[in-house]
Amino acid sequence: MIDTLTLETELSKCDKRLRISPFDPRMYIYRGMIHFKLGQLLLSLQDFNKAEELNPQLTPYLWQRGITYYYLGKYAKGARQFELDLSVNSQDVEETLWHYLCMAQLENSLSARECLLSVKYHLPLFMRRIYNLFAGKSSVENFLYTFNDSNIRDLFYLNLYLGLYYEAERDQINSSFYINRAIECKIDDYMWYLARLHRQLRLGN
Repeated sequence: MIDTLTLETELSKCDKRLRISPFDPRMYIYRGMIHFKLGQLLLSLQDFNKAEELNPQLTPYLWQRGITYYYLGKYAKGARQFELDLSVNSQDVEETLWHYLCMAQLENSLSARECLLSVKYHLPLFMRRIYNLFAGKSSVENFLYTFNDSNIRDLFYLNLYLGLYYEAERDQINSSFYINRAIECKIDDYMWYLARLHRQLRLGN
């Protein structure tokens, strides 16, 4: 986990690099990710769009933009982004789940489950259990009962995806509970900043 001051310093460095090399799409993606971590969603989206403008071949790899769309409430665009992402990597479990989350906000969790893409290849047991929960093949109780990993990263993702699962179910109380537990697992990971942003946007703190 990196503090806000460090992120702002890194953002300043990106600004300087882009003044020198204004046609570097990867740098726009990197800066867009920093904007997202700082909760600057519109600036984040602008940078991801600029990266796509400079190199359209990046379009199906802009999963970060899909997440930004989600938190801007642009769920149809988010779903479309993840569909494009999955067209080049159909076995990505997290992008499959984010497509589900966008569809659940557009319609409901039942409709989202009906269009949840299957993941055919072997998955790590932990991710398989998360996928099965979203697919309706397991319950939260069973998921928690079978979880016995003390790894802080897995514990973070357990709580994050439970929080997001409950958001799709329109259960704000349980969603907030698990998102808060995820934030307590302080790891230096893009998704940790997502959890923090989620709490800020949904709970205002």
